[in-house]
Amino acid sequence: MGHVLGDVLGFAAAVAVSPLPIIAVILILATPRGRLNGALFTIGWILGLSVLGAVMLAIASPAGASAHNHPATWVGALKLALGLFLVLFGARQWHRRPRDPSQAQLPKWMSAIDRLTPAKVFALGLALAALNAKNAPLTIAAGAAIGSAEIPVGQQIASLAIFVLISTLGLLAPLAVFLLGGERAKTTLADWKNWAAQHNVAVMAALFFVLGLKLLGDGISILVS
Repeated sequence: MGHVLGDVLGFAAAVAVSPLPIIAVILILATPRGRLNGALFTIGWILGLSVLGAVMLAIASPAGASAHNHPATWVGALKLALGLFLVLFGARQWHRRPRDPSQAQLPKWMSAIDRLTPAKVFALGLALAALNAKNAPLTIAAGAAIGSAEIPVGQQIASLAIFVLISTLGLLAPLAVFLLGGERAKTTLADWKNWAAQHNVAVMAALFFVLGLKLLGDGISILVS
């Protein structure tokens, strides 16, 4: 299990520092129903990661994700494909990053966050976790890494739970500041939001490129061994 956690911690950290969900939860906390909506967004996020990871485990286990203490060929092919996608996506993001960070623009849907109902806030958290092109490949890769290890089902579930917990730290930090920070919380969260907005593309491009190279290496290693 320790070896598996070593494989998935990098993916979890990359999901945790994804700037867009952090910006979204900060904007949600600034709405009149910030406490409720912030909690619902986080619950949706946790559920999205958990469901996507669980689906990957459900596919990997009966499909024979490992054989004789070695990942199956299809796991290597999946990691190779995910790695190629992340490298290309990261390179594309880096090329499209604004040369002047102060000119970075947030997605248009963020301007409507203050008008979302609680149900839509929950759905937004779910979608950003499970359907987002930036986070879904990382969660799938983590599920494949867990499923390809010959460990008991209980340890697989525990590994997935740890992945989800670490992946949620980026949202839990603003929530903690909002609930415990007092009057300084608004200023602190505004500073975080501005930094994340300015460096969103560059941060994710670098993370995707590095993790993509790791997945490419893992996939090649599995396929040639």
